[in-house]
Amino acid sequence: MLFNLSDRKFIFTKLNRTFFIIINITIIFILYITSLYSYVLFHSLAEVFSIVIACGIFIVAWNTRHIINNNYLLFLGIAYLFVGTIDFFHTLAYKGMNVFLGFDANLPTQLWIFARYMESLSLLIAPLFFKKRLNVHITFIVYTVITSFMFFIIFYLKIFPDCFIEDKGLTHFKIISEYIISSILIGAIIVLYRFRNRFEKNIFRLIMASIFVTIGSELAFTFYISVYGISNFIGHILKIISFYLIYKAILQTGLIDPYSLLLKELKEEELLLKEAQRIAHIGHWVFDVKSAKFRWSEEIFHIFGIDQKKVSLPLMNTEILSIPMTGRHFLKQ
Repeated sequence: MLFNLSDRKFIFTKLNRTFFIIINITIIFILYITSLYSYVLFHSLAEVFSIVIACGIFIVAWNTRHIINNNYLLFLGIAYLFVGTIDFFHTLAYKGMNVFLGFDANLPTQLWIFARYMESLSLLIAPLFFKKRLNVHITFIVYTVITSFMFFIIFYLKIFPDCFIEDKGLTHFKIISEYIISSILIGAIIVLYRFRNRFEKNIFRLIMASIFVTIGSELAFTFYISVYGISNFIGHILKIISFYLIYKAILQTGLIDPYSLLLKELKEEELLLKEAQRIAHIGHWVFDVKSAKFRWSEEIFHIFGIDQKKVSLPLMNTEILSIPMTGRHFLKQ
């Protein structure tokens, strides 16, 4: 029995999804085995993946800014560059890495909270740049100043609130912070939903899914007692997924389909122009010198009472004669 084209496409899509699910389950299983062998190794792999993704988000958003002209994605790209930078120091500070001497497991937890506050607040603020102009230089300066200042009070002044105490576990500040961060992310979802028409559906779903998974990750980090615990493992797996989802959204927008948002905005502007011409009863025409042909707006057809659907191709070579005294236009076959 032969399958038609639609059946083959459905089977192929289903096989791709099944293969994708199997691959992801396999990766998670391998990461779990790695965590049993060496949790420091697992943590390093998880964080390096997130750091690379964060830098990738910036690279894609920055290098496609002239194509997609989307301040929301550009702002997120800059924000994730700094989030990735903080996560890099968090990775080096993790218990067992022995990079920053004189510090215990409290340091990486403090850096984690700082990074997550920056990430969640950035996701909350980002949609506002759909309506406001983004000054990239000021944005870079602000993020640089905030990051440098927080590093100063964490590493040098050591006045940042404790987040983890050895043999006791998480502090109240850390747990409350995770709930505050989750609340900020819920706010980001609400704000983003108001601007859903600015996105292609698939891209919007990816970003929303990323934020939801990030909330799950933050909640998972409210339960662990040991930095090597299962709750910590689940939190990092969810973090990997959330970073992958938002990267896929920006990658798809910036590289795979860079004109999707641009064309969407142009289409909306075209509809507004047509509506304005209809109300004002004004049309426009364009003459192509190479082909010696005219292209008319829909309102031109309405003005002269011509059925656009019934116009034959030879009419496109029509000469348009203008009479200065009246300003009226006549068609000459």
